[in-house]
Amino acid sequence: MRMASAIVAGLSLALLLSACGGKSDSNDQPGFRPPQKVATLGPFVGECGHLTDDEVRDLGGLGTLTTVFKNSTGCNWQAGGISSSSVTFASYRGSPIDREKAWVASVGRTPDTIEVGGKQGFQALDPSNAVCDLAVQLDDDFFEWSISYGVFGGGNLGNPCDRTRKMAELTVQRLG
Repeated sequence: MRMASAIVAGLSLALLLSACGGKSDSNDQPGFRPPQKVATLGPFVGECGHLTDDEVRDLGGLGTLTTVFKNSTGCNWQAGGISSSSVTFASYRGSPIDREKAWVASVGRTPDTIEVGGKQGFQALDPSNAVCDLAVQLDDDFFEWSISYGVFGGGNLGNPCDRTRKMAELTVQRLG
């Protein structure tokens, strides 16, 4: 019984090890990897794009806003209530803006190429004219401002892209 178990275990191990091997291509170079691209860091965009809470409140035109969070990569302000108006700022280091552009397009917002302070970017307005994302390229980095008028819309607030553009212009002016 021991001998049969040992033979079965040995054969199983031999089959397992032989299955792990693969056909080697004669063109493979062991240990060769293309060099990694080192991202060129853009200018420092500051906390919340160098805008104060009061500037965000005034430019956003959304009335009373509460700061939900502020950290080294982003900020968010919200009006009271679930699904209410909001403003968001985000900074992306070494991240491709095209990935963000693709995501924005995938949720039904058509990105348009823009320029802010000599910097290329895009803005995308949703079909209901209630959400706008505006992103600006800075070397291998980018930042993004986004306004949502919320579920009940912006009433007479106009195009939210006009508001995000004003915020982006101040951010570009204040780059450090």
